Formats: sequence, structure tokens, C-alpha cells
Amino acid sequence: MLKPIGFDAALPGAGRRSWFADVNGANVAAGMTAGLFYAFGAIPVHLDAMASLGLSSRAAVSWFFVTFMTSALGSLVLTLRYRMPLPIGWSIPALVFLVGAGNRYSHAEMAGACLIAGAMIIAMGLLGVTERLLRWLPLPIIMGMFAGNVIGIASGAFKQLESQPLVVGAAIAGYVAARAGRRNWCPPMAGAFVAGLLVAAITRQVQPDAFTWSAPVADPIRPQFDPVGVVALAVPLVVIGLGMGGVQGLGLLAGEGYRPPVRILTVWMGVTTLVNAGFGGHVATIQNNGVAVLGGLEAGPRDQRYVGSVIASVLAFFLALCAATAGSLLAIFPAGFVPALAGLALLSVLMDALRKATQTTLQTGAFFALAIAASRVTLLGVGAAFWALIGGLAVSFCLERPALRQAWQGA
Repeated sequence: MLKPIGFDAALPGAGRRSWFADVNGANVAAGMTAGLFYAFGAIPVHLDAMASLGLSSRAAVSWFFVTFMTSALGSLVLTLRYRMPLPIGWSIPALVFLVGAGNRYSHAEMAGACLIAGAMIIAMGLLGVTERLLRWLPLPIIMGMFAGNVIGIASGAFKQLESQPLVVGAAIAGYVAARAGRRNWCPPMAGAFVAGLLVAAITRQVQPDAFTWSAPVADPIRPQFDPVGVVALAVPLVVIGLGMGGVQGLGLLAGEGYRPPVRILTVWMGVTTLVNAGFGGHVATIQNNGVAVLGGLEAGPRDQRYVGSVIASVLAFFLALCAATAGSLLAIFPAGFVPALAGLALLSVLMDALRKATQTTLQTGAFFALAIAASRVTLLGVGAAFWALIGGLAVSFCLERPALRQAWQGA
């Protein structure tokens, strides 16, 4: 079970050596993959959301800039402080949720709800609510939820073969060849990236000239507080940020043998949410896919995986500076290449999560959590990851009560 460290504690050995000494091919490849996934996974969703909400160009750029900048800076500080991959950032489910409410609430009312959500998250962190919640959620159920949540992304690596058989096929071949070679200087994700990029360049599908740049802007927003909107928006945003993002990311870190500073992370998410909301942004959470890529087995030795998070944070900083012209980044690489890399990067951690979800006395609850998360069902405006935790825990309580009681006693 997850055993969090306190406010002032750090990982054993943290700060005793320069992080440059921990750089290796595996964590560099993981950092590059996570950074590319941030760009090509998050930018299209952000651009579509801004267009759906009908925001002005300046408001959209400010929203994008602040969420990426606070993510980059926060992730960098926390990662270097605790020497573990701790990517803090935007919440795609929260963004999608706000878009769904865009026809009922203004941007200023959304900002007000995000401010309230940030204050609630800070309070929950200070009171230790997140730690108690994690102790009541057994790791197999969290792993089942995580596996169901990312299985679509992992299988997407092969789905992209339909549109990009040469580039994606080369990436898959490079991944398999590097894994079979078992060379430290060529980790699987490096093999996938180099092989895919080489074929894309040969077939003239890499377009670096497509990128343009102009300076971003950060415009403060005056929030508005609608009582109905606060209840309808702030509470679900807290559930999404902590119940879907925080629990899943922290559980994955625990499954990899880390002891994340739960209270500090929760408070940091709340403070970041306040800053984001002040400039029109939305709630912050733990980057679950980022944790999976940066903290998984493919990222190298466990005590050196944080280097990948440093690299990904630098790339997120670059993306923030490109907020005004972020759309042009999407034209550099061929469609399908980055989703394929993201899927391949998740294969090892997905296999590990499935093992921890099924080789347990809480198999039924964990499998229910997996199935619910994979269904992508949305109830009451809340996504499948939250209901996967609720459903998995309820099933284990009904069918596996002795094992569940034992898990709680050992928490």
C-alpha cells in the first residue's frame, strides 16, 4: 500500500549527487516521449476546447500559456526536490468537463469555480484527506482502474498502422528490435523513436518549416462566483482532479515502489489551480500518462527515472512559450507517429499494472475497475476513472470482504 512521506521528507539519497550523473538513454527517451505526448496529445484537445468555448484569441492563449507554464515549473521543482517523476499539470478530463458546461456558464464563472476548487484541494491536502483516501483504496483496484484507463492508448499504437503503416510499422519494429537487443545505450523507446523518425524523414513526412512562433500572453481574469455554478462546477472539478488524477497517479507511483509526498503534492495541485484560474486556466492534477511513461520500467533504473521528468518539464516549458502558435507544432511530424510512440511507451507499465491487478486476492474488484475504466462511461458529468474506483471498491466489499478488510488493516 501507499505509504506517503511527510512535508519535509525526501527520498533517501536525494540531493547527494548531480542529476547529470543519472542521465541515461532510457530516461532521456522516456522524457522525450512524454514531452511529445504532451504536445500532440494535449494541444489538439486544448485548441478544440478553446474553439468550442468561443474564447477570444488572447483569452485562449492565456489559458494555454498559464496551464503549461505552471505545469513545467511545478514539475521541475518537485522532481528535482524529491528525485522521482512528479509531473504536475493540466487535466484533460477537467477541460472536457468545462467544455460541456460552456453553454451554461461564462469563462469568468468557470474561473471562479476553479478558484473555489483550488481552495478545496488545498484544504483537503492540509487535512490529510488524500492520504486517508489512498489508504482506503487498495492498490490492485487502483492498478485495475489505471490499466482500463490506458489500454486504449496502448492499443492505439497498432491502430495507427491503418493510416501510417510505414512510419508506425518502423516504430514498432524499432521498439521490438531494441528490446530484443537488451542494450543500455539503446532502450526500446529510443529504438522506436529513431526508426519511426528515420522512415518519416525518408518519406518526406517531417516538416520542420511548418513551425512558426510569436510571443505568448498572460491576461488576468476577473472571476465571477455564481452559487449554482460553484456547486455544479467546483465539486466535480475537485473529484476529477483528485479522484481521477491524483489517486491514479499516486497509486501508479506507489506500484513502482515510490513513496510520493502526498500532502505536498495535493497542496501544490491546489495552489497551481489557483494560479491557473487567475489567468483563465483550469484545475491542475498529476499527469497520469506522464507518470506512466516517466515512472515505468522502460524509463530505466527506478532511482534515475526522475531525469525523464526533468526533460519532459523542459519540453512543457517550451510548449508554454509556443502558446500563441501551438497549432503549428502539430504539422511537424506525420499524424499517427506520436500516438504510436505513446502507446508503445505504455506497454510495459500496462503489463505490470495488469499483473498487480490480477495476481491478488482482490481480483474481482480490480477487474471490475478495469472494465469500468475501459468503458469510458460518464455519469453525472464525472468520467469513468472515478466510477471505476467506486465500482471496484463496492464489488470487493460485496464479494471479497475478508481480503479487502486485510488490505485495509495493512494500509
